[in-house]
Amino acid sequence: MMPAAKAFLGSRWQGVVPLDRLFWRDMIVVGTAVSVASSVAALILLGLKQPLALVLAMHFLPVPYNIFLTLAVWRTAEKAGGAGASLYMLGSALWLIATVVV
Repeated sequence: MMPAAKAFLGSRWQGVVPLDRLFWRDMIVVGTAVSVASSVAALILLGLKQPLALVLAMHFLPVPYNIFLTLAVWRTAEKAGGAGASLYMLGSALWLIATVVV
């Protein structure tokens, strides 16, 4: 793994990144964009009559990253505590469900 990627993932997993940045920028903006791009690519592959296994693989490709982001939000929110942290946890769980289903 490249050092920059390792540092990126490590800082999120360890709760070094502020919770609001982790939730809003990393999860909602970037994570959603990655999921949408993957779904669009899957639809294009489906339109090109590619094998269903390839289409499904493309659609579900970002799921491990999305699970990572959700767990990182939960870990960081648990450290922060409070009602706001609970809302971030709830929001991240709902977001994960939405990205997997849609």
